[in-house]
Amino acid sequence: QVQLVESGGGLVQAGGSLRLSCAGSGDTACISTMGWYRQAPGKERELVAAISNGGSPYYTNPAKGRFTISRDSAENMVYLQMNNLRPEDTAAYYCSASPAPREVCGMTTYWGKGTLVTVSL
Repeated sequence: QVQLVESGGGLVQAGGSLRLSCAGSGDTACISTMGWYRQAPGKERELVAAISNGGSPYYTNPAKGRFTISRDSAENMVYLQMNNLRPEDTAAYYCSASPAPREVCGMTTYWGKGTLVTVSL
């Protein structure tokens, strides 16, 4: 099993920055692509950014130009640097990890419990 623990959320004014961190533990050999999702009140969970084992990032439109995803595979960490935050970025942010293609890893995405980001005007 893989455990993911997020940190770094908080309250910030619009235009400010936050850096989210996610620490992976357990059977870390099962961690493949890692990503950040978010879920605002009353809305569905959505992908923000993802990064492959090789370090290739992918961003969805809300993150492009403002957020940067990075990872330290040796430490099983993934980060999300968020700049120029807007009130619409307010959400619970969740770390995710896709399972590596090994039978022992299963087929279910691993999730953290989330960290809350609140952006005020």
